[in-house]
Formats: sequence, C-alpha cells, structure tokens
Amino acid sequence: MSDDFFAAPPFKPEEALQRARRELRELGLAEREGRFERAGVSIAKLAVDGAVLKAAVVKRPSRNSPEWTEKTLRDAAALRDFVADLKKKLAGWSDRDE
Repeated sequence: MSDDFFAAPPFKPEEALQRARRELRELGLAEREGRFERAGVSIAKLAVDGAVLKAAVVKRPSRNSPEWTEKTLRDAAALRDFVADLKKKLAGWSDRDE
C-alpha cells in the first residue's frame, strides 16, 4: 500500500489565517491591524508568509514593549497547537498582568 493514501491535505496559509482569526476571536481577542488584543494589549499576531503562516505570542502582556515569541506554522496540526497553547496562556494571565 502507498503511504500517499494517508497524506494530509496541502496546507493553505490563507485559509489557515481565516480559521485562526475565528478561533482567536472566540477566545475573546479583538483583531486590529493584524494583531490580536485583549483590553487594548497586544497578545498575538498572524501573517501569511509564502506557503507558511507566521505567528507570534507575547511572553507576558505589556502595554509598553511586549516581547514576542515567534513560530512558523507549516500545517494544520501546528496551528491547532498554537491556538491551544495560546488558550492556556490566556487562562493563566489575569487582568492584573496587563
């Protein structure tokens, strides 16, 4: 049997970006100029870069100069992991952290 039968569908970064936007809005984040914010504080950002999706999350919410942790998402599994990790971080950050 060929392994091609079980191959994942090709990654489409534009479609993945739309899906990520929906999921981040469901987490309570508002989108502004490619960044996703909670209470006016940048939390995440996403952008299509060729055949991949570039994603970044702040290490800690900050109104001044947030430090970003960047990732390159190359498939749907990486996108799911990114959103799940962000959901955990959001649950751990309280409003006083902002």
